[in-house]
Amino acid sequence: MTVSDFEWQAGLFDEISKLVEEASSVAICAHTSPDGDAIGSALALAELIETAWPACDVTCLLADRDVVPRTYKFLPGTERFVHVDDYATDPDLFFCVDLSAPGRLNEARQVLERSRKVAVIDHHPSGERFWDAGVVRPDAAAAGVIVAEYAQHVLGHLTQTMAQNLLCAVITDTGRFQYQNADSEAFECASMLVDAGASPSMISLNVYQSFRLAYLHLESVVMGRIVTFDHGRIAYSYATRNDLERTGAHPDECDGLIDVVRSVEGSEVALFLKELPDGKVRGNLRSKGKHDISVVARSMGGGGHKAAAGFTSDGGIDATLACVLPQLQAVLAAADGEAPAPRNPQMKLELGKGV
Repeated sequence: MTVSDFEWQAGLFDEISKLVEEASSVAICAHTSPDGDAIGSALALAELIETAWPACDVTCLLADRDVVPRTYKFLPGTERFVHVDDYATDPDLFFCVDLSAPGRLNEARQVLERSRKVAVIDHHPSGERFWDAGVVRPDAAAAGVIVAEYAQHVLGHLTQTMAQNLLCAVITDTGRFQYQNADSEAFECASMLVDAGASPSMISLNVYQSFRLAYLHLESVVMGRIVTFDHGRIAYSYATRNDLERTGAHPDECDGLIDVVRSVEGSEVALFLKELPDGKVRGNLRSKGKHDISVVARSMGGGGHKAAAGFTSDGGIDATLACVLPQLQAVLAAADGEAPAPRNPQMKLELGKGV
């Protein structure tokens, strides 16, 4: 960021701090199906507020009945998360972290609507503003980067536990610094967090080197099911409810499977679908280069970044593939300056077979 950008962000941080100073109760919530950035940023922000404003009663909320994903339970403070159904307070301040679209709050949206004030820290492209104060920077690699900068602004330092949570946020949202968002700011932030006591090896061990055998069996199923489409430029795979039941894998263990699909040589965009216990389908999208796949996610009611986005579909895997693959093909065609192929709403895809 430039000097003027830092000054702009500092002013917004001061506006957030004013809301915190006026609040006696603060609820912090990230998006549904929280990832490492959501969990780590929320925990670090809670500790920051409790350190700087010890009179505040701070609660970390989960947006629905899901549990903290097993992968991130090693992070300090995860036991403090409360399901939104168990939170009856009307908070003075509702803090959205790692989201700036209230629809992704799921059941927690009711808490936002009954709160007195709303603050936001996020790095996703936002729509209509619904907050009283906030920092939304799509150029930041992770919400954790912004929370780390807010901690420096307020406290002038970070505790070891804050640093550990935020380094997990940065590492996971940059794909271990492999994604396009791994810019110099992300590396500078990571260096600062390590200096503050964060352990990259502990994060790597727990997030990337401690898979249950049931998950590895599921991964082998997903790998064996990878199919390419549009002359190899699109790679996709999926996992059904039956796959999870048969292998014993948990839905919250599947976040990294999109990277398995993304690794196909020659592919430019990747899609992974996971059938949830309620029959809905969660979709993850990734782009390796210039292609903006967030437009496809938004068309499906989701959102995200140009190179990483997601959505949830009420249709089955077959119907979701039939809807999403032509849209991805159109994105590639538009980038090449070609007219997109006519979309056939009756298009049917046979599972496990490309078109």
